[in-house]
Amino acid sequence: MKTGPDIARVAALVGDPARANMLTALLDGQALTASELAQEGGVTVQTASSHLAKLLQASLVGVRKQGRHRYYNLGGRDVAHMLEALMGVAAGAGPTRVRPGPKEPALRKARVCYDHLAGDLGVQLYEGIRRLKLIATSDESVTLTRKGRRFCADFAIDVAALERLRRPMCRECLDWSERRNHLAGSLGAALLTRFYDLGWAKREPGSRVVAFNKTGEKAFLDRFAV
Repeated sequence: MKTGPDIARVAALVGDPARANMLTALLDGQALTASELAQEGGVTVQTASSHLAKLLQASLVGVRKQGRHRYYNLGGRDVAHMLEALMGVAAGAGPTRVRPGPKEPALRKARVCYDHLAGDLGVQLYEGIRRLKLIATSDESVTLTRKGRRFCADFAIDVAALERLRRPMCRECLDWSERRNHLAGSLGAALLTRFYDLGWAKREPGSRVVAFNKTGEKAFLDRFAV
């Protein structure tokens, strides 16, 4: 008899095409209704509700009520990391399922992965702060250096507040489009929030795309690009 977590059950839940589409639609951190998720999954609302019940039971999604409506979100950051890693494996294993259109290049350039920056610019950010010795990597661990702490203070990021959060400060996340790591964890989320606050970038409504304006992209590249 096998012992340990039942990965086959989780894999079966994520492996259904409709459920996979519904889960990836939640990767931007927003909460969606069953009707909205039914459109993403290409199924009826009744079928979507059945799928969501199974995902809820496995804690792959969460739900909250607001008035008469129920809004679904990912079950947590670990679920987001799992999905992003699976997308990376899938991208290298065979043909991709792409909705053709102008947003595809934009998604590959810069997008939100739950609450941190992903895509080409996300990878450049990770590589940049690593080369600048703001973080130190060993095996799969990532830590903020003293130089990194000084940088955060200058960049208006409160490291002490991040340390009080119940999540890793720095964490590698495999980027599905670049096949390399970008920065997750509370620091990754804080950096993306800071880019928004500085007016360098903004989220495109109804999309995972993070759109940098010309001034913001230049400032970003000047500071972080390798």
